Amino acid sequence: MRIPALPRLAATLTLALAALLPAARPAAAEMELSFYTGYQTAPHSRVEGNDGTSDFSFLSEWEGRPFEAPPYYGIRATWWRSANLGFGAEFTHTKVYATDETRVDNGFDRLELTDGLNIITANVLYRWPGQWASGKLTPYVGAGLGIAVPHVDITPTGGAKTFEYQFTGPAARWMAGASYAFKDTWSVFGEYQGTYSANKGDLEGGGEWESNILTNAINIGVSYNF
Repeated sequence: MRIPALPRLAATLTLALAALLPAARPAAAEMELSFYTGYQTAPHSRVEGNDGTSDFSFLSEWEGRPFEAPPYYGIRATWWRSANLGFGAEFTHTKVYATDETRVDNGFDRLELTDGLNIITANVLYRWPGQWASGKLTPYVGAGLGIAVPHVDITPTGGAKTFEYQFTGPAARWMAGASYAFKDTWSVFGEYQGTYSANKGDLEGGGEWESNILTNAINIGVSYNF
């Protein structure tokens, strides 16, 4: 499904939910806002579809290029209902570029989701506070379900250019990491995070594309608790 070009749509939804949660939480609950970047990759996946004239199906080799503009990053809002259990929302701006060899061998001038293979999820997290490093180190795990909102940048060789945001299908994420509190309200963290998205979208000229894409990332970030 095509949507208007709204580069900050996913981040706005995440932050809006973060703003609403404090108003509803009991006094004992804790809100945490986390911001991160890191090193993100993606394994091969099959790309299938039709360019409006002919069908295509091939295995694409993807590159993440997390430090090239626009960089890889994420925003997470967590409402800790107890010392251990939390709920929240997360937006991650992952990226995939088809390698030059993949594009040339399969007839594409451009094949990338690089102003975001944006993943928005509702999360559940579990943590173990107060057990290591004098209570400052807190391991955690989490998972979430949601949607993929990639910016589709695809041009078949000699064909029409598709350059727009699309809702393309369901998505999931999973994570495991640890945070370290260096002040009462601030902490740093490191984690592994993976995402999966089942993408199916439109191409200019009456075509369509689809691909199920995995990403893997090592994240570092900072959190504010209030």
